[in-house]
Amino acid sequence: MGNKVLVALNDSMSSRAVLDYIGNLSLCPDDLQIILLHVFRKPSGGEELMGKKYMNQQPAKYTAVLEEAKNHLINKGFFPENIEIVLVMEPYPTIADGIIDQARILNPSMVVIGRKRMSKAEEFVMGDVSIKLVRALEGTAVLVVKM
Repeated sequence: MGNKVLVALNDSMSSRAVLDYIGNLSLCPDDLQIILLHVFRKPSGGEELMGKKYMNQQPAKYTAVLEEAKNHLINKGFFPENIEIVLVMEPYPTIADGIIDQARILNPSMVVIGRKRMSKAEEFVMGDVSIKLVRALEGTAVLVVKM
């Protein structure tokens, strides 16, 4: 197998934009392994207040999101046997930490993420996952698809 691409996804519009972008690229699908990844972060206080039922539903929800993403790429001509789904259940302090850790474990040639437009204030408060990935993943290409 040639190139390995790690695609970090959630159920956002920016993740759908990533799938559309990858699906429309002129790639050689038989030489490309795609890993569809979702990592969980430690729940916020608000999420914990939503209760155990809500928290217990999250793995099934994101498994369905990743399966839908896989089917989308298959419909675009990618080979099903070259698409792997990775759902990391152990929560990370931040999404960026989870993606960085998984990239170091899976050793892809490229990491692809989506990014929505944020104000400077939002970026300051929430951080910018794409910048963290670019800084931390030396030797790995990072493709950021902006909405």
